[in-house]
Amino acid sequence: MAVSLQKGQKISLSKEAGGDLTQVKLGLGWDVAQGPQDKKGGFLGKLFGGGSGGDSIDLDASCIMFDNNKQAIDAIWFSQLKSKDGSIVHTGDNRTGDGDGDDEVINVDLSRIPANVVSLVFTVNSFTGQTFETVENAFCRIVNANNNQEVARYNLSAQGGHTAMIMAKVYRHNNEWKMHAIGETASGRTFHDLMPAITPHA
Repeated sequence: MAVSLQKGQKISLSKEAGGDLTQVKLGLGWDVAQGPQDKKGGFLGKLFGGGSGGDSIDLDASCIMFDNNKQAIDAIWFSQLKSKDGSIVHTGDNRTGDGDGDDEVINVDLSRIPANVVSLVFTVNSFTGQTFETVENAFCRIVNANNNQEVARYNLSAQGGHTAMIMAKVYRHNNEWKMHAIGETASGRTFHDLMPAITPHA
């Protein structure tokens, strides 16, 4: 049974998974919010038209790797889909949020994370600039890639005028990996814009 995380909550991934957890997937999903004038997408499509299909929202998941000094070592995002060491792989950019389930997935091999990396911070940005007022049902979740069992889910209910969110951190503590649900709102089109807000959480 997956843990439903609250903002600020921290959990041990291995304990929640019932054993050593080495291969995990971080899944991100979202839908275009349906406005009161529009249950079919037309109103929002005209007002917040995205790049493909008129009523799409291009949210982007990113992962930034930090060392013990809160220095960014590497970043995995739509312009670099794999970490330099190969331990983290982004499955690719979803520009609409269409469909059920995960819209973007970042695969993490915890056993291959370099020893000098102590935390992975996951963010989501609205690349096309729409605010989270136009997004609903957004979530991030950790899945045990070995059996596809969901370990933890964090529903991002914070709608508002922001264009980004610092979602969660996966970090080492006493030789085990833990997850911290951050859920802090921010603004920026890519993770580069968010670095001043991300670094304190690293």
